[in-house]
Amino acid sequence: MSLNGARLSLEAKIQRLRGAEHCEPLVQLIESVPALPLISWLASQTLYPRIYWHGRDKEDEVAAIGAAADFLFDDPVSDQQLANVYQHQRDLSSNHNIRYYGGVAFDRDVSGWPEFGRAHFVLPRMELRRSGKDFQLILNLNFEGRDRQTECDAALAALEQLQKPRPLTPPGKVHLLGRSEYPEFPRWKQLVEQVTAGKFNQHTPKVVLSRLSQLEINEPIDPWMVLACWQGRSPSSFQFGFQFSPERTFISCSPERLYRRRQQELFTEALAGTTVRGVSVEEDNQLAQQLLDDSKNSHENQLVRQHIVEHLAPLSSYVGADESPKIFKLPHIQHLHRAIRAQLKPCINDFQLLQALHPTPAVGGLPRDSALSFIRQQEGYNRGWYAGACGYLNKHESEFSVAIRSALIEPGRLNLFAGAGIVTGSDPEAEWQELDNKLATILSILVEL
Repeated sequence: MSLNGARLSLEAKIQRLRGAEHCEPLVQLIESVPALPLISWLASQTLYPRIYWHGRDKEDEVAAIGAAADFLFDDPVSDQQLANVYQHQRDLSSNHNIRYYGGVAFDRDVSGWPEFGRAHFVLPRMELRRSGKDFQLILNLNFEGRDRQTECDAALAALEQLQKPRPLTPPGKVHLLGRSEYPEFPRWKQLVEQVTAGKFNQHTPKVVLSRLSQLEINEPIDPWMVLACWQGRSPSSFQFGFQFSPERTFISCSPERLYRRRQQELFTEALAGTTVRGVSVEEDNQLAQQLLDDSKNSHENQLVRQHIVEHLAPLSSYVGADESPKIFKLPHIQHLHRAIRAQLKPCINDFQLLQALHPTPAVGGLPRDSALSFIRQQEGYNRGWYAGACGYLNKHESEFSVAIRSALIEPGRLNLFAGAGIVTGSDPEAEWQELDNKLATILSILVEL
C-alpha cells in the first residue's frame, strides 16, 4: 500500500473508532507501507516532537512524530515514580507493540536541560517503523481522560499534516565564530591530578571526566542531515535523535548499549578502554593488541564488568560475562568490550534495570555515588542527556543506549561532548587527546579540520 493509501486507510479506521461501543484507553492502528528513507521522512514533517531510533543490530529503525502521551519530569523524580507512571500506562492496553521513546539524564539529582528535563518519555502520535525489510505506518490514540471525538479529531489532524519525504539538505561545512572548552585544559589537568592522587584514588578508583566543546556558528544546521552523515560514518553504533521543539535537538551515534531486554532475557556490556585506529591493517592490529595488553585500560574494563555483574545479581537468576575483553572497532577509535547476559527474575521492570545500571562506571565511575558527587561538584557544566540513557520500552522488550558521542544543537551553537575514564596512571595530556579522538568523526562532518 502506498503512503497515501495507508493514510486513507487509517482515516477510515479512525472514523470507525468514533462509533465503537468500547475500545481500550490506548489504541494502535497499523498499515504496511513501501520502503521509505526514515530520516528524510522525519526531517520533512511539521509535527513535534520528532524522534529517531536506529538499533545497533540494524534490524530496528523508527522515525516518530507528535505525542499521544508525553511525560516530562523537570523536578526530581525517583525510579519508583517513573515505574509507577509507566506501569499505569502499561495497564491501559494489552497491546505489546506500543512503545514509549525517551531518555533519562546522566544525573537526575541536578536540573535538566530545557525540554529534556531529568526524564522525558513520549508515546508518539505517529511512527514509521522498519523491522528488517518490513515498513509500517503506526498511529497511536490515547483516550484516557479525553473525549473520544476530540482525540479522533487530533489523530485525523496529524494524518492531514503528513508529508512525503524530501531529500535532506546537502551537507556543508559551517564557519566557526568561536570555540570554547568546559573545562579548559589547565582545569582538566587539575581534575585528573585530583582523581589520580593516592588519597582520593583509594576510595574512588575511577571517575569519568568529560568535556563540553561549544562551537559558535551563525548559520542554521539541519540536525537530521548531521545525524544522517554521522550514521554513514558510524554504522556499528546506535543512532538516535530527540527534537522536542525547533529550538533544540539532541543527536547521538553511540557505540554503547546500556541494555537490551527481550521479556526476561537481558543483554548488556562493559565498554571501556580506548585507543585510536591505525592507518594500515598492520598498525590497526598492533594498536588493538597494545590495548588488550595495556594494564590501565584492562583494569578499567574489568572494573566496569565487575560493577555491572554485581548490580545485576540481585535482579537475576543468572548472570554471565566474558572473562576476557575483545576489541570493538569504530571509525576513529577502538574499545575493549565484554558481553554480559542475564536471566531476570519475574516481575523485574525496566526502571529497576535503569536504577541498577545507569549511569554505568563507563560514564560515571566507581564507586558510583562518590564519582557522581565529584563530577557534580567539579566538572563545571551540566551534562544533561549526555551520557544519559536513551531508548524505548514496552511490555515485551526494551532497549537503551548510553548517549556518548553526542551533540546538542541549538540556534547559533553546537554543543559536543566526550569523556574519558580516569584511573591510576592516567595522564592528563593523553586523556585530553582521547577526547579529541572521540570528537573527530562529528567534527569532520561539521567543520574543516
